[in-house]
Amino acid sequence: MNNNNEDGQINPESKQQEVFSRVRTQSECSAGSEDGNTGKRQRTTSQQFMVMSGLSAASPPKFVTLEEIMQAANSMKDMALVHQIVVDEEFKLQRAEPAPNTIQKMIKDTMHRAFWDLLRTELAENPPSYRQALVLLEDIKEGLFNVLLPQHTKIKQRISEVLDTALIKQQAENGSLQFEHYAHYVLSVMEKLCAPVRDEKIKELQNETDVIETFKGILETLDLMQLDMANFTLQQAKPDIIARSVDLERKKFADFLSIQPDGLEFTRKWLLKHLEVEKLPEGEDYDTFIKKKVKKAFSRACLDLLEWDEKEPYPETFMLDVGRLQDLQMKTNRIVVMGTILLISLGSAGQDLQSISSFKMSLKDHIFVLLQSMTNDEDCKNLLPNVAEQVVQDIRNEQKKHQFAELNESSADALKQQILDVAKSDNRIKTLIRQRIHDFYHEIIESATAAPQQVPSGLSSLQKELTQIVGQMLKVVSHNCSVFSPYYYDIVAAAIPKPQ
Repeated sequence: MNNNNEDGQINPESKQQEVFSRVRTQSECSAGSEDGNTGKRQRTTSQQFMVMSGLSAASPPKFVTLEEIMQAANSMKDMALVHQIVVDEEFKLQRAEPAPNTIQKMIKDTMHRAFWDLLRTELAENPPSYRQALVLLEDIKEGLFNVLLPQHTKIKQRISEVLDTALIKQQAENGSLQFEHYAHYVLSVMEKLCAPVRDEKIKELQNETDVIETFKGILETLDLMQLDMANFTLQQAKPDIIARSVDLERKKFADFLSIQPDGLEFTRKWLLKHLEVEKLPEGEDYDTFIKKKVKKAFSRACLDLLEWDEKEPYPETFMLDVGRLQDLQMKTNRIVVMGTILLISLGSAGQDLQSISSFKMSLKDHIFVLLQSMTNDEDCKNLLPNVAEQVVQDIRNEQKKHQFAELNESSADALKQQILDVAKSDNRIKTLIRQRIHDFYHEIIESATAAPQQVPSGLSSLQKELTQIVGQMLKVVSHNCSVFSPYYYDIVAAAIPKPQ
């Protein structure tokens, strides 16, 4: 996708001023441009992204600049969307669709079906009636306008000339309107604007002989194009959003502190719990010393967030990440259980099976599926009997496959009991696995880089899952440190005063 200027080429201006949030009422919006002079295919960016959507494809979109989004963030709660964009590496805008079997879904489907049925009926009349067709063409023209930036005057002029409302009405009144002609024109414009992933759909629509199905596909594909461009543009704008977010979150938190007797009560307790208070070494700069102490205490304290008692208040500086931290805590607990079961199972399977990597991955995948619904200790206890049966079955099947000596009943029962014991909070193997995982997390958080880290011993088969979790955690804590480091510095400095 390329940037275009007025003739289909977007001149790069300030992203902070060009990024838009669109509210379109069927799905999220995308953007693009067309070179009306040459017809040359060009991929474009329009610096637009979507934050909300509704139901009707005919409703006009609204435009909100990033500046207005920031100005509208009048509370910490209003910062949730921008914060989500910043800390969630996989954040993407999604189509907003009513849930299946709901009143909203039924109403939407009924209204859409009624529109297309009426359009088909009118076109089948003799002579054809174009009342609904004119509405549809006007909506599509507005849809094409909506994917252009204000400086794309020549492109907009070309679309206006072809989809001229007065001319189309005159053609309809004279019985000379070629509805299919306009469908092909719109598809030719979309073909120049769409992302490669939509090429196949465009070609399919170009070969469609049913004009109703063609226009229905046009609206659906326009929405998908808008979503493609929105997510692409969002990624391009992310550095600017991140830069603005740090300042804005810090300002909003200062506003929060201004109305609280002690707005850092729980943050202070959380951070100081991991601070090693010591005197300033002779000859060392105080500011440098405090920054080192902050980094060490913060990295250790972050691990507490993955063992948090939900009954206790979280640190105030993580108030926007509570749900995300709880999800990471749940995933970590699940990985701890998986790692424990794998270690126990492979130990019972014998040396022959331990050397077969495909068996270890298959065993891991089966355990992962069975534990997928685990969210707490009670779930773990209820799921482990099925896991134990599956593990024994997998071991025996693999032994039979390679003609190894099979697990006898007494060994199988002992293995099942070991797996059931994983539910106990004081299980020694689980405690060991948890410590190894936490040490792995700590190394990465403290280094705060993407440098390779050695996967804990016995957990190599869980490398993918471990790196995904710690990667998400690192994103959260890195952004948090960028925003709140001045407060952490003051907390530590108050605990270790500067020598007189």
